[in-house]
Amino acid sequence: MRYHNITKDDMLNGDGLRVVLWVAGCSHCCKECQNPMTWDPNGGILFDESAKQEIFDQLDKPYISGITFSGGDPLHSANRADVKALMAEIKVKYPNKTIWLYTGDSWENIMNYPLMKYVDVLVDGEFQIDKKDVTLLWKGSSNQRVIDVQATLAQEDISIPVLHCGDHDDIPMGRETATAPVADIEENIVNFKGSSRKCCDA
Repeated sequence: MRYHNITKDDMLNGDGLRVVLWVAGCSHCCKECQNPMTWDPNGGILFDESAKQEIFDQLDKPYISGITFSGGDPLHSANRADVKALMAEIKVKYPNKTIWLYTGDSWENIMNYPLMKYVDVLVDGEFQIDKKDVTLLWKGSSNQRVIDVQATLAQEDISIPVLHCGDHDDIPMGRETATAPVADIEENIVNFKGSSRKCCDA
């Protein structure tokens, strides 16, 4: 697996303060994706033991709520096995931390993936520019869903996802509408060629 960045104290990609792993490789290639350089699975740098330790150092901090896997697409064929292994290790080492995952695929196509047993919240679906809405919570276009994976898997019919949250919150958390000072917001956005993230996810 290869990756482009690890961001810390991130508040824009899931509940609480998080560490975010931005992997390389995406086959969805969403129109007006602002991170097209993450599409190439051979891009970025190799995810090695030092990168893993960098993540663990963040998860050791009591105020960090968990990790978010994004990219690119963590479920790209080049990433899936390594993402699963890392999730499994995190769940053992940090059982009280949450795991979020962003993917351009849909829940119906991936609900039986073995790694879903480690995922707490999944944001699914390709970013669709005609459905873009900057006021949406944790996602960029209205076709996407923020799914409570474990509640969904506990149901008899797992094809009907249980949502983790609605489309909006009392305080909008969209990247363009965040109320924090601009300097604070920019610290939590991965800028590829000066653009904020909107690739196959939020």
